Amino acid sequence: MTTPRTLRTLLIANRGEIALRVMRTARRLGIRTVAIYTETDGQAPHVRAADEACRVSSYLDIDAVVAAARAGGADAVHPGYGFLSERAAFARAVEQAGLTLVGPSAQVMDAMGRKDAAREIAVAAGVPVVPRGEDAGFPILVKAAAGGGGKGMRIVRSAGEYDEAVAAARREARSAFGDDTILVEKYVERGRHIEVQIIADGHGRVLHLYERDCSTQRRHQKVLEEAPAPTISPALRELVTSSAVALARHVGYQNAGTVEFLVDDATGEAYFLEMNTRLQVEHPVTEAITGLDLVELQLQVAAGQPLPLTQAEVTATGHAIEARVYAEDSFHGFLPQAGATTIVRWPAGVRVDHALESGQVVSTAYDPMLGKIIAYGADREAARRRLIEALDGTAILGLTTNTGFLRALVASDEFRDAAIDTAWLDRTTVPEPDRDRPRVLAAWAGARLAAGTDRGHPFQADGWRSGGDPAPIVVELDRPVVVDVTRGRVDDHDVRELAGPAGTLSLEIDGRRHDAVVELGPHRAEVSFQGQRHVFERPDIFGDQAVAIGDGTITAPMPGTVLEVRVGPGDQVQTGQVLVVLEAMKMELALKAPFAGIVAGLTAAAGAQVALGSRLLEVRSPDQPV
Repeated sequence: MTTPRTLRTLLIANRGEIALRVMRTARRLGIRTVAIYTETDGQAPHVRAADEACRVSSYLDIDAVVAAARAGGADAVHPGYGFLSERAAFARAVEQAGLTLVGPSAQVMDAMGRKDAAREIAVAAGVPVVPRGEDAGFPILVKAAAGGGGKGMRIVRSAGEYDEAVAAARREARSAFGDDTILVEKYVERGRHIEVQIIADGHGRVLHLYERDCSTQRRHQKVLEEAPAPTISPALRELVTSSAVALARHVGYQNAGTVEFLVDDATGEAYFLEMNTRLQVEHPVTEAITGLDLVELQLQVAAGQPLPLTQAEVTATGHAIEARVYAEDSFHGFLPQAGATTIVRWPAGVRVDHALESGQVVSTAYDPMLGKIIAYGADREAARRRLIEALDGTAILGLTTNTGFLRALVASDEFRDAAIDTAWLDRTTVPEPDRDRPRVLAAWAGARLAAGTDRGHPFQADGWRSGGDPAPIVVELDRPVVVDVTRGRVDDHDVRELAGPAGTLSLEIDGRRHDAVVELGPHRAEVSFQGQRHVFERPDIFGDQAVAIGDGTITAPMPGTVLEVRVGPGDQVQTGQVLVVLEAMKMELALKAPFAGIVAGLTAAAGAQVALGSRLLEVRSPDQPV
């Protein structure tokens, strides 16, 4: 029996969106929060959101993290996921420091953190497991006994591939987890990844919070998750949920955890895969259908309190789907991406857990996940349609993400019909979105800007208004595009501008409405359309507003409102750095430094109205006086 106690200060041993998510619940419960950060994360959102922040050499430095918890006066440590969340050595160090880990004990992590040991415990608890060994017949799966996330896994389809696959899996496992122990099991060619969320307290109560389907994954990395699982029968639901509870009870588990199963499409049999001894990335879909706050339950258990509900009181209503937004180019090899965002817009009307802002630098130093978009509906189709709408309303420019890929995936017939198994994405190519509509949107925005028009009425820089219609304009994108704003034509398309949300260009193109966020720069146009970032390399369409070499004067290329000023007098800036963000004609424009230098003559102020050609600031070379 655990003795209840009060948690007053919580250190979050993580970063990004999970750190912010834990802080939200802690703040609601009146618990003070302490963040940790590395040198590159000094201005990160989770650092600003915490009551106190401590710098550490690395998020993986156990001694530094524990020392930060002590320095911050923490009673407890929440590890989030990734990093140290499933390291028994970290749990042990926290316990030895007299602090409370918001998670299971080091002993349980030792038992369940390894796939080989967890398998034996599952057998003892009466939980069905995957047939093991080469005798299971090909194909087989070679996987690391330690760790997860798809690292150290290889599919072997013939005896001739076996030795090379084992050697490669060992190398990857040793690099990722410091342990090259390998497990060999039957490989289920087409299966579904079903996992059960459990929560257990120190008073003998173990509950399941229903199941999730995480079958939409690529190379064992989850892409979409949903709850409840759309294809399992009531009998299978009873099997996996009761097995998860039995396993957690058998091992003496406390706090939140997830028991993962693989359901063979061919036979309908369910096999235990592993147990994740932490909060999962996809926990929001469980929260959406149950109405429970898993972090709050975690904190209550960590404080020694009994769970406030029984299994009969845990109900599931509706359906929820989560999409993971990654910094990767999904249509060109899923390559990781890095860079600085210029515009970031997250959708309204759905839950978004993120830590990404406009002007933020994304590096390859950490996991590429930027955020999660979670849509809830009365049924699966309502949730799916809401998620499509939310992905349409997501705009990330300056950095390539998988948002457009997610949108195409969620809109696909296969996902609509719940026909995707765990290997579907590895054998299927999702078509890249067409660039025709984004090109029309970029060309229209470019023509409006080049013509100096306001709602279709031309004017010149001195304010004199022309009485005649302007001639068609050729906008150079990836190819020349002819735009006639007055007659509403872009090449062979009929175009009419519509009223839209602030910062969004809304056009009716050939009778259909299309909304996009457009950013025009001296040498490229970027369009976020249906979540996908389209980049059109081009010559300068601003013409007489172009900055000459050696002249760092930044003027307003259109009349509008200053949304942001990201620099101050005397700041050092780099080539291409965003200095001012301007909004006009329902479009945003990021004005960037033409070369590296120092900011001088700053007159721009957020919220100010500026005229075409207004001088906003100057970038001077370092050898010029400021």
